[in-house]
Amino acid sequence: MSGLAVRAGASVRAPGAREPDDRAAALGYFRDLLAPFGEKPDEELFDGGPHVRHRDLADLLVADEGVGGSRPDLLIVTHALPDVVPFTAVAPYLTDRLGGRAANFAIAQQGLAAPFTALRIASAYEKAGRATEVVLAVLEQTTLPTPFPLVRDTPLTDSAAALVLGTGEDDGDGLRFVRAHSAGSTADALGREAGGDGTLLVLGPWVDGDVPGHGGPVHRVAPGGYCTSVWLDLADHWREWARDHRRIVLCDTDPRSGRTHVALFAVGEG
Repeated sequence: MSGLAVRAGASVRAPGAREPDDRAAALGYFRDLLAPFGEKPDEELFDGGPHVRHRDLADLLVADEGVGGSRPDLLIVTHALPDVVPFTAVAPYLTDRLGGRAANFAIAQQGLAAPFTALRIASAYEKAGRATEVVLAVLEQTTLPTPFPLVRDTPLTDSAAALVLGTGEDDGDGLRFVRAHSAGSTADALGREAGGDGTLLVLGPWVDGDVPGHGGPVHRVAPGGYCTSVWLDLADHWREWARDHRRIVLCDTDPRSGRTHVALFAVGEG
């Protein structure tokens, strides 16, 4: 059966803060970056953050047996917020930790749409015969040099999720990615996805209110994640969800753009 099925997942929530060892270089970089806009880094805000780098989150994900044992031929890192310091290219860094042979890149500046985009790209690679094992990593760190309302007002916590997806006969009854899309409203994005027997609707923390037309079970993700929101819970619960439901619909609305993004996984579907 064609298509990518979930083989493993890992999540990281609120790891301990670390002592920054690159403060001077980071602040120098941010001064140069912000100066043309008449801004300068807020040193008190920067110093008060947990300083958990994307590289640290990647290392914690690799510590999971399922992720650490994978040997992908495609690896995609996604994030909505920038790294605390931009001095490590995390996609090749993570690839090196996982066998070193994967085509790799990062997707950013799409808000929480980035992982949904990554799934569509991964599916295209698989259909073209260019990938049989894929790692998707979603990273979120909260130490920034200037105030950002989502971090301050939510508040957000450092977090990360990884999915290992693969093809093969042993995935025939697994949780398989079917499609992902977006629209200007929750109702339009979900369309027919929210209905049907055996469908679990997983709503991210940014979806307001109930979803009309869905009478089945709903799992609401706790606040604290922006880009990582629904992916943390999928990484934690995919096995039990695949056991108990025929279809899993992930849905979240980006609070910055207002667009709703949806991904459908189904048991045994290609």
